[in-house]
Amino acid sequence: MGFSIGKLSLDSKLVLAPLAGVSDSSFRLVCRLNGASLVYTEMVSADGVRRGNKRTLELLDFLPEERPIGVQLFGSDPGVVAAAAARVMELSPDLIDLNFGCPARKVVGREAGSALLNNLALLRRIASAAVAAADVPVTAKIRSGWDERTVNADKVTAMLEDCGVSAVTVHARSRAGKFTGRADWGVIARAKSAVRIPVIGNGDVAEPQDALRMLKETGCDAVMVGRGALGNPWIFNRARRLVEAGELLPPPTVRERLELLLAHMALVEGRSDRSLQSLYPMRKHVGWYTKGLVGAGGLRKSLGKTGSWEDLKRLVVEFGADLGVSGLDDFCRSWGGLCGSPDRGLQDRGSQGPPA
Repeated sequence: MGFSIGKLSLDSKLVLAPLAGVSDSSFRLVCRLNGASLVYTEMVSADGVRRGNKRTLELLDFLPEERPIGVQLFGSDPGVVAAAAARVMELSPDLIDLNFGCPARKVVGREAGSALLNNLALLRRIASAAVAAADVPVTAKIRSGWDERTVNADKVTAMLEDCGVSAVTVHARSRAGKFTGRADWGVIARAKSAVRIPVIGNGDVAEPQDALRMLKETGCDAVMVGRGALGNPWIFNRARRLVEAGELLPPPTVRERLELLLAHMALVEGRSDRSLQSLYPMRKHVGWYTKGLVGAGGLRKSLGKTGSWEDLKRLVVEFGADLGVSGLDDFCRSWGGLCGSPDRGLQDRGSQGPPA
């Protein structure tokens, strides 16, 4: 029971959000193999793509196993966004997404992201230019509005449909709300009622039950999970099973959490230069995967002292042993860094798959 974006058919209604500083190739692959029907790159500067900036282009790297995948662009110049979309097409993504919702000051200060919710004429020109330049569906991600006094998601969604955009994701908070307070799902419902194209709901989905409730309460076509997937990629398969079969799968065990953490770690390590700098982003994931477990606070304090990938793995193995989870050192050795297929050991650890 999936949905379609243009001619792109997706096998479920659960989608991974583009998360700046998090949605790298390894994390996307973990989520795809655990039930996400669609993933996105991190937000990428259209200007950086157009100029061929090395760091920007690295953010566009993806594996075939991650498909279907969208590339998310942000920018404020229609010509630059169109040029970036054309260059991205050389990578053959499944879709291109336009970021009209980022609340970060450095993005808003460049008249991009959610700043465009205050300049609908420019937003329209950017969307139209991207649609004209791309040979795949173009989607957009917006917020409810600039602030609570200027909520305009239904108007913006209808305008984007008129520009030829194939689907819109609505984060049910304003730019002023950033990531605080309660998301107003009524905004998603009003946006959905204003258009015929798919609307993807986003905001406050932390458990499978939240995803089901959002679908029922708003009538949206799919649910995008962002922060709810951090350390919790099982949410996609668990929510999918609940939506499609009415069954709430149990949460992963401690062993399943730690084994997937180590598998994720091996995937990242195997694709890195194994430098200390390459280790830093993985420390965040260790904290997320172990959140709520006994001794997790002490583990997080120890993360700053890790000076190598071996140190980090040993820390996790010892943490597991303290919780009575044996054999994690053998699990690490069986990987030997990154072994064989990039999905080895990553799929459906901690839950059954979706119903047949």
